[in-house]
Amino acid sequence: MARQSVRGSSLRSTVLAGLLAAAFGAFMGGCAAPGAPIQGAARAGWQGAPHWVASWGTAQMEPGAEHVLAAEAWRDATLRQVVRVSLGGELLRVRFSNAFGTTPLLIEGAAVALSSGAGGAIDPASSRPLRFNGAAAVTIPAGAEYLSDPVALPHAAGADLAVSTHFAAAPDRQTGHPGARATSFIARGQHLGQATLTGATTFTRWYQLAGIEVEAAPGVRSVVAIGDSITDGYGVAADSNQRWTDGLALRLRQAGMHGVGVVNAGIGGGRLLRDGLGPNLVARFERDVLARPGVSHAIVLIGVNDFGGHHRNTEDGPAARARLLADMQEALRQTVARAHAQGVCVVGATITPYGGSEYYHPKPPNEADRQAYNNWIRNSGEFDGVIDFDAALRDPARPDHLRKEVDNDGLHPNMAGYQAMADAVPLQVLGECARRR
Repeated sequence: MARQSVRGSSLRSTVLAGLLAAAFGAFMGGCAAPGAPIQGAARAGWQGAPHWVASWGTAQMEPGAEHVLAAEAWRDATLRQVVRVSLGGELLRVRFSNAFGTTPLLIEGAAVALSSGAGGAIDPASSRPLRFNGAAAVTIPAGAEYLSDPVALPHAAGADLAVSTHFAAAPDRQTGHPGARATSFIARGQHLGQATLTGATTFTRWYQLAGIEVEAAPGVRSVVAIGDSITDGYGVAADSNQRWTDGLALRLRQAGMHGVGVVNAGIGGGRLLRDGLGPNLVARFERDVLARPGVSHAIVLIGVNDFGGHHRNTEDGPAARARLLADMQEALRQTVARAHAQGVCVVGATITPYGGSEYYHPKPPNEADRQAYNNWIRNSGEFDGVIDFDAALRDPARPDHLRKEVDNDGLHPNMAGYQAMADAVPLQVLGECARRR
């Protein structure tokens, strides 16, 4: 995938020299004021060269008709999007996406700041203009993603950052993520560093924004969770950050694993083999997992929509069911091989029960296939680790159903269920990956 060089060596040297000469107060304990000088001691203990690590990210899709933002809304407008990062840092860069665009995307200006609460407000003193090889504007080719130049903005793990982008007009074809579960804001005019966007229109979707990366010490890394709506966080209230991946990020910090970030690459309706509401997992694995810097592990939770869709479309005769299961196993073998070639470990996750689903109405043969798939995840030896979400959420009396206390709609967990999923991850499977280069 095409990318832009983030900075020339002379410019980077100048920035880093300024950073190393300055004073950065108590960074992790109560983050110093944004823009405060950064003390050289913050890097003095690093053994080896710093590297870039994904701290937040989301899977890119072509929005469906109901999720397309009206062309008029983009005209001379500032779009402000709030995200919660999983790693702290001093220097960051932002990844913008035109992955599904059919023509070049013009970004006329962009900025990043610390979010200061509800309503899309930011701390104006923290606002940092984003540059692209020193320029305020950039044009991203169709199908490409570009990185901003690095910018100094000290922040703690779990901080909410606001990325504001000014557009002259709508993209020819939009790229985004409809399941943001976070409020975004758009208002007429250029207001990149303004504290609030007066008169803004709000929605819970992200557009043209793919990731935030931090410069980190050697050994800092990220885990990418890739999957369907259960990973994407179906049912999670906007701005509440209660996806199971949010719970996992918090658990890692509480366990003292501060050098491990979490990126959520789930998409609603996602499948392993076929495109659904977005690209199939095999097709998007490169961009959504392997292309992110500093990734050490991928957690793969996928398959309920493959099995459920097969049954819903009445394609589930015995031969077709056997073929589906074999095809899913081969797809995962291929995906694991690609990850291992890039030094990334893969953790397989079992599919949670969906016998109570009013949408799929699975029959006993479909449940038998889910059990066969889960047993293969647990026992095939294809994976570097296993997370048994099935065991964590199933009803002992009805193993094809979610337990009542963790059930939202027979298919998706509720908030207690997402927390149970976060708690079910054995943190040791996310230890240092032996396959890392």
